[in-house]
Amino acid sequence: MDCPDILSGNISQSATLTSGNSSSDPVSFILLGIPGLENSQFGVAFPFCAMYVVALVGNITLLHVIRTDSTLHEPMYLFLAMLATTDLVLSTSTQPKMLAIFWFHDHEIEYHACLIQLFFIHAFSSVESGLLMAMALDCYVAVCFPLHHSSILTPSVVGKLGAGVMMRGLLWVSPFCFLVSRMPFCPSRIIPQLYCEHMAVLKLVCADTRVNRAYGLFVAFSVVGFDIIVISVSYVMILRTVLQLPSGEARLKAFGTCASHICVILAFYIPALFTFLTHCFGHHVPRVVHIMLAILYLLVPPMLNPIIYGVRTKQIRDRVIQRCCGKDP
Repeated sequence: MDCPDILSGNISQSATLTSGNSSSDPVSFILLGIPGLENSQFGVAFPFCAMYVVALVGNITLLHVIRTDSTLHEPMYLFLAMLATTDLVLSTSTQPKMLAIFWFHDHEIEYHACLIQLFFIHAFSSVESGLLMAMALDCYVAVCFPLHHSSILTPSVVGKLGAGVMMRGLLWVSPFCFLVSRMPFCPSRIIPQLYCEHMAVLKLVCADTRVNRAYGLFVAFSVVGFDIIVISVSYVMILRTVLQLPSGEARLKAFGTCASHICVILAFYIPALFTFLTHCFGHHVPRVVHIMLAILYLLVPPMLNPIIYGVRTKQIRDRVIQRCCGKDP
């Protein structure tokens, strides 16, 4: 997401090209890593590697269990499979390069590879937000219209929702890369980050970037703003329905249907919010804090999502235990 500082366009003194390159595109960029931790980055990488392994194993396990168990081919689990796929793409688009920087000092990233990484990070962050919105709608229908849940959210409807969320992410983020690729870059190729993201790359542009920043603001509000509104309205309606149930046990059971989803929402939006706020208003916050928050935003949700659903969802937990013990479902 971009900071709403639209008027502070990055107007350069010149559009000097990188030495030896005949176009306005640099050959490559240098990902600086974590400033101040150069001597300890080798050790810092191990916790991030462990989180990445947990994310890979957890999400692949979820996909395998949902794919092989026909009883889990329901809207909630189909959305969960889409979320697991998105988490795999989101984490894999950044973590291997981060670990290469930490362990092998491989700081250079090719220009087009940087733009591809930028696209995947922003596009699939948008997809994840959209899937959380779709899962909120699923919770709303399940709690408020339980008798009509299967007729409202048919496999066809679920597929169309997933495809719509995917297309929104791809179409909304594609102009980021198109606009950046048509702009001249300054001689400096250093990105003070561990990965390529929109605002960091824009700071290397030797031209007026107000259009890019305005479009980034539009995407941030049209995607995240819309999703949060839909999620909020869904849960207001769910809360109204739950509070009208006659017994405390029934209320607890109904609200427990969406407990895992609430945890996943918090795991995604809280790191995103802190990253956004420190980027926009935390000008006196040390850069190492900015970078660590950005890493957590990209790594914590993919790691926590399969753990939350695996622990809190009885059907998935039982299937995983059965497969680990070598028993048939």
